[in-house]
Amino acid sequence: MTMNKRISKITIVGGGSAGWMAATALATYLGKGATIRLIESEEIGIVGVGEASVPHIRLFNGQWLGIDEAEFVKRTQGTVKLGIQFNDWGRIGDSYIHGFGAIGRSLGPLPFHQFWLKLFLSGRASPIGDYSPQTVMAARGKFAPGDQNAAASSPLADIAYAYHFDATLYARYLRELAEGRGVQRIEGKIVGVNQRASDGFIESLTMENGAVVDGELFIDCSGFSALLIEQTLKTGYADWTHWLPCDRALAVPSESVDPITPYTRATARAAGWQWRIPLQHRVGNGYVYSSQHLSDDEAAATLLANLDGKALAEPRQLRFTTGMRKKFWNKNVVALGLASGFLEPLESTSIYLAQSGITRLLSLFPKCDFHPLLAERYNRESVTEYERIRDFLILHYHATERDDTPFWKHCRSMEIPDSLREAIDLFRYDGRYFRNGEDFFALPSWVQVMLGQRILPQGYHPIVDDMPEDKLADYVESMRTTLLHAADAMPTHQQWLDRYWKAPA
Repeated sequence: MTMNKRISKITIVGGGSAGWMAATALATYLGKGATIRLIESEEIGIVGVGEASVPHIRLFNGQWLGIDEAEFVKRTQGTVKLGIQFNDWGRIGDSYIHGFGAIGRSLGPLPFHQFWLKLFLSGRASPIGDYSPQTVMAARGKFAPGDQNAAASSPLADIAYAYHFDATLYARYLRELAEGRGVQRIEGKIVGVNQRASDGFIESLTMENGAVVDGELFIDCSGFSALLIEQTLKTGYADWTHWLPCDRALAVPSESVDPITPYTRATARAAGWQWRIPLQHRVGNGYVYSSQHLSDDEAAATLLANLDGKALAEPRQLRFTTGMRKKFWNKNVVALGLASGFLEPLESTSIYLAQSGITRLLSLFPKCDFHPLLAERYNRESVTEYERIRDFLILHYHATERDDTPFWKHCRSMEIPDSLREAIDLFRYDGRYFRNGEDFFALPSWVQVMLGQRILPQGYHPIVDDMPEDKLADYVESMRTTLLHAADAMPTHQQWLDRYWKAPA
């Protein structure tokens, strides 16, 4: 019976980090039970810009794929990322860090920032970043992973961090692992997609050299071209440009400068923002902008004028439409990476979204009958994830006092989704934020960005008043000094790289 028949042939279209992450994960968990093939063309190449990640990559690489951390960092010219420094977003001259991980330590049912808020509003506490381990470390250029021997209640017991890395080197490294685990790579271009007459499911792909590659499940990692999910299946796309108006990016590498900072930098510019991502061998830079508000030449001039070191190439342009496919899984095709949608790299979510899609596919993995409930659940979860990240990105643009350019005037005054409006209003009232189930960005992220962009609550949670004010002040101050002393004792990020994770020249 087809119903219980296992899928034995999986064909992945496109390499890059999304394709090779999928190939490695599927080979690891489906083992010898399935033939996994990946088609890519050296000629087409990969986008390969995404070079910053979020802490989830440590789980995906280490626990799920069995990748050794030191080897990964060395092989990809990697560095540590403790968070993102946002400059000039609320007002020109503002700067804050969105650090990974928790802020302070919660007490009973209340998060730490509620206790801090009471003191801050009365002028008795310093900015929120002083109570986040990652932010304190980032600002001082320090790094050490979590202390396994620290008490579980210590803010230093678990240091959340991610990496900056060369996405092209990551794809190459994963290819080696995937091929070692049995994945077959097919070089060449696809010239035809063949569908089953009865239901439109994809049966096979015709290659330029005439070869035919069949499959039961197809993974579309073909980037913006979305060969299967859109060109063939006409799935449709939800366009979010009215909320996230940037539609172009210019990327350029520059010479490395010392010291290597353990954070990404995002600087707001006249019509968008500029990224800075330090690797061991170079710095990745880019300007994400709105073509409605800025010409390509002006964007290139701004980008090149604001590099720390000499540019190593000409700026390369990417054009995109922010949004997502109306279905991520359609018939027997699952889209991952840029083929599934695009959320600009402001919070480094693109590698995460591909990994999340892969793990979701493994948990809802179909049999040959492709039970429709599996695809429905996959699509519902994917849509929710995209929409919640979308809201978090819109927050950065909308929560601004800047009105120095038409772009920022538009962002300040634009209509925003009701879900985001409600979150902002509640936080402004007394600092509360409620996470929706499986939201990727948790409370500390929303708190840091809202405060960093001048959404200051008018009050705080009523339970806070039950703690005597002197005890409250001691509690909050001891958190600040503990983190300061701990960071002072740590090696610098550069020392850590030199000692443990130095990439070959």
